[in-house]
Amino acid sequence: MMNNLKKVKKPLTIDQKIKRRNFISLSVFALSSAAAYKGWRILYTSPEEATGITGGAQVPLRRALNKTELFFRNFFSNNHLVKTYPKAMAAKNVRQNSNIGLESNIDIAGWKMEVKKSGGEVVHITIDQIKALPKTEIVYDFKCVEGWDQIQYWGGLKMIDFIEYFGLAEEIKMQYMGLITPDGEYQVGLDMPSAIHPQTILAYEMNGRPIPHNHGAPLRLIIPVKYGIKNLKRIGSMTFSNTRPPDYWAREGYDYYSGL
Repeated sequence: MMNNLKKVKKPLTIDQKIKRRNFISLSVFALSSAAAYKGWRILYTSPEEATGITGGAQVPLRRALNKTELFFRNFFSNNHLVKTYPKAMAAKNVRQNSNIGLESNIDIAGWKMEVKKSGGEVVHITIDQIKALPKTEIVYDFKCVEGWDQIQYWGGLKMIDFIEYFGLAEEIKMQYMGLITPDGEYQVGLDMPSAIHPQTILAYEMNGRPIPHNHGAPLRLIIPVKYGIKNLKRIGSMTFSNTRPPDYWAREGYDYYSGL
């Protein structure tokens, strides 16, 4: 009879419970660290992508970035609006990060934006034509991929109003919009839903005054749903396509989508 009875296990002491939990925690940490190190080594030693529309990133990283873009694009909506602020909160000294695309001289008075339509027609639009249309203002938190942010105040023409007024309805049926500085040095590629988002504007004012030279006079892009690298200064031309347009920072290894 006694042999058939199951042995009753003694309950663990508090000290034994603590030791067991510590062992489990340390084991999980060690396994996680080993897996993370192995993943880092695979990424670090993997080949770099061939430079084309994108470049500068390891192949697995670029694949991950592209899949992330598809995920976020599936959930993007015009109802997703960035937070706005009172004008009094806007920075008086607006931060400038780069001069790429701004280094050559330009005749501001004679500036025209070249819009290349899908059928081959090219339209040239002056700053006066843009300023003649209803102005929109936005005060929002401009975010840089380097980690800083700043509340800024911009004024200009809504991109969607620009599209409607200049008869570009067919063009925005395409997947992408491309923007390039007059000197061709800086380019951005935008997915069309972001380009025509209700808070995207063609800005010609900063803090209620004409945009200064170093911030992209006479006309620049302000697209609050993207990081600063997509906010091209001094627009020279606009194109539309179903394939990714050139993008300066995407060729340097950054995320093509760069959405917030």
